Amino acid sequence: MKDRKSQIIEEYEINPNTMMIMPIEYGSKIYARIYELEDEILSPFKPIDIIKKSCRFFGASYEGRKEGTRQLTGITHKSPITIDPTNLIYFFPTASASNSSCIWISYENVHHYEPVDGGMTEVIFKNRQAHIIPVSHNIFQNQILRTALLKTTLNSRIEESERKAIYFFKRKKEERMSEHLKMFHK
Repeated sequence: MKDRKSQIIEEYEINPNTMMIMPIEYGSKIYARIYELEDEILSPFKPIDIIKKSCRFFGASYEGRKEGTRQLTGITHKSPITIDPTNLIYFFPTASASNSSCIWISYENVHHYEPVDGGMTEVIFKNRQAHIIPVSHNIFQNQILRTALLKTTLNSRIEESERKAIYFFKRKKEERMSEHLKMFHK
């Protein structure tokens, strides 16, 4: 793993390699420590600001994504967020998004998780990195399940929309062919 712990990156968008965004005190401010599959980055922005900026980067506002979660799942508190559905980028918070200790975790990059002493959860990511998260196993599991519900519901809506589009275009093509045949047989 490259060592970029001391390097501060001003511009950052969440991507498929982003595993976790954790708040960290840096002097008197809250910065974000970003864990990627093969890197670790420090940003002068709070984790929620990176989430919001990444939503905008992929064409939606954080508030819009949060409202979308509510519409699709009914979830209103500690809402998982679709950052980019085409690249399967879904993140969930470990606490209220307004809580300065909230950690944001990539649903797709979680490989395994289990309870550890002290009411915390050990998360093993796809790259086999393990991190102890200061949240109970039950809360973590609930957030995983809520994110799975969001992803499944959104994917089924997208697939249904695609099926309707295919049916519509197939019907239009058949109508055009039928019109051509009628003209041919006149």
